[in-house]
Amino acid sequence: MKHPSLSVDAADSLSLARAAGLMVALAIVGGCSSSPRGHAGPDNEPWAAFAPAPWPAATPERTAEGMPGPAYWQQRADYVIDATLDDAGMIGTATTITYTNNSPHELRELWLNLEQNLFQPDSRGSRVNEPGGRFSNIRDFTGGYQGLSVEVNGRAVEVRVHDTLGRVALPAPLPAGGGTVTLRVLTRFQLPEYGADRCGIFQSQAGKVFQVAQWFPSVCKYDDVNGWNALPYLGQGEFYTDFGDYTVNITVPRAHLVTCSGELLNPGQVLTAEQAARLERAKGSAQTVVIRSMEEIGDPASRPAGDGPLTWRFRAQNVRTVAWASSAAFAWDAAMARGDGIGPGGSGTLCHSFYPPEAFPLWSPQGERGGATQMLRTSIEHYSAKWFPYPYPSASNVNGVVGGMEYPQIIFCEERKDEEGLFGVTTHEIGHNWFPMIVNTNEKLHAWMDEGFNTFINIYAGRERYGQPVESRAGRESPAVFASRFPEPLPQPIDLPADTIQPRLLGLLQYGKTAVGMALLREDILGPERFDAAFREYIRRWAFKSPRPVDFYRAMENGAGEELGWFWKGWFESRGVLDQAVTGFGGGTGELAGETIVTLENRGELVMPVALRLTFADGSSRDVTVPAQTWALGTVRQVAVRTGDRSVTRVEIDPDARYPDVNRRNNTATH
Repeated sequence: MKHPSLSVDAADSLSLARAAGLMVALAIVGGCSSSPRGHAGPDNEPWAAFAPAPWPAATPERTAEGMPGPAYWQQRADYVIDATLDDAGMIGTATTITYTNNSPHELRELWLNLEQNLFQPDSRGSRVNEPGGRFSNIRDFTGGYQGLSVEVNGRAVEVRVHDTLGRVALPAPLPAGGGTVTLRVLTRFQLPEYGADRCGIFQSQAGKVFQVAQWFPSVCKYDDVNGWNALPYLGQGEFYTDFGDYTVNITVPRAHLVTCSGELLNPGQVLTAEQAARLERAKGSAQTVVIRSMEEIGDPASRPAGDGPLTWRFRAQNVRTVAWASSAAFAWDAAMARGDGIGPGGSGTLCHSFYPPEAFPLWSPQGERGGATQMLRTSIEHYSAKWFPYPYPSASNVNGVVGGMEYPQIIFCEERKDEEGLFGVTTHEIGHNWFPMIVNTNEKLHAWMDEGFNTFINIYAGRERYGQPVESRAGRESPAVFASRFPEPLPQPIDLPADTIQPRLLGLLQYGKTAVGMALLREDILGPERFDAAFREYIRRWAFKSPRPVDFYRAMENGAGEELGWFWKGWFESRGVLDQAVTGFGGGTGELAGETIVTLENRGELVMPVALRLTFADGSSRDVTVPAQTWALGTVRQVAVRTGDRSVTRVEIDPDARYPDVNRRNNTATH
């Protein structure tokens, strides 16, 4: 999801330059006392940050190593959807769902997501969200499903609708361990012009652009952690569903071009012969190939001859939902992301862009640095090489009314003016195909595990393209500047359900603070080698499965060989800030002769390592790192550093501003 508009930038970059040759000669010689501001633990207990973390016990489904266990299971839902769209935006759907109960529990009911009911005027979301807000039901629009009917194994059943959820009582219990049931769901709805920044209609000068998402009744996720995840769709929280295969048949006016999650199955029926040939040519080209040019928009010859609507057929495999877009106003171009493990069998991914005239020339191949398709292609290649191969044969980027939103194999991006801004949205939205479209986290309960992890990987994609992260997604501030924006404890921690987070804090916490913490962990606490190996293994283990926060914590600790409970509890699950201080230094005597004794205080609620720089009278300096564990023994600590007969004139904490210290006025002591 695109970063919300905030007075605070959502994510911040780290300088990736790493000081080398650190020499550490530490001896703890001090005791503990209370600090002026407090410390990392509750009730003035400095050791609390290092007490055993209160994580749920490992289970046969989820191991203590942070990996799926021998008894791990998840449900499956496969869909065949027949959809129709008219020029006014009325959409009809006939959805056949084959649901497989792989759980060890017999099920007597199913719960359905009915997300378009958000746009009913009396929905919960319309009452929760402030009028005119990003996720509000606005502009006097009345939407929601009409004529909803459900059959189970061919038998009509009642669906009890509760706002954006529907309960289906099964005529017979669904057996555990692989029992299947077939649902047939019929309904229709009017697509809103502004659909809570997830779907909608853009009024292009060349015709309407329809972006269709969270549009069909789907089965809620049933898992080993919460049972039925039957949470209402309020707007800010996104979605959490099972994987499945989708066959989607979309009937639209003949003048339209359509793109959807998955591969187009019938190009010969919905494209002209020339367009089909161009599409084939794009499959072998890293350079962008124009399928329909800007000049061809509106030309009847750019559509197959004949009368009446056309049906576009798509297939998407092993995805958690599908979305699509349709318009007579689209130009279309495509290029191939290289293989080397990308796409099924490593054969590569065909990257598409669909955009109206308003997006020209920025989106087109004439745009700066090759336009939107090249942004999509290079982003997929970057994330595939660095973290995990993109597993799908297709990816589409669509320009319309939606600011920025992601679905499997398709993303929506509104930007039409700025090249770097478009790249920022594009690389962020396609990055979501790793989190949460591959690593299937619960966006409604733990939004930071997709928004924040994605914003984190965007840092490196932006750096590869521009030499620095892009402003729209990964900021350009150091952790120190980021921290200066919240000098006191934040009103809320990161790990809260998405719909309970104050809208003004959504970007700061779920995107920004999470990304800064991940980068801090990579660059300074673990180092890139240990972090990358552990993070890649986390992605590999949980690809096409559903981890929760403790699975991530355990996977990183086991992969890196480092106990990090103090970091998880402090950064993700508390509201505290970092405030380290140096209060004095001097030469040791007796057995400590030749040592410089530095007195440190931890005045904030967080604990972190201490990066010290000692400057000598001759102008040279020495860097020393004090591990975070020193704070387990007190909030005032003394550190002995071997300096011989050299005179120390200055001691500074974190001179390179690599840590998010909120008060740097107390970071320096001089003689």
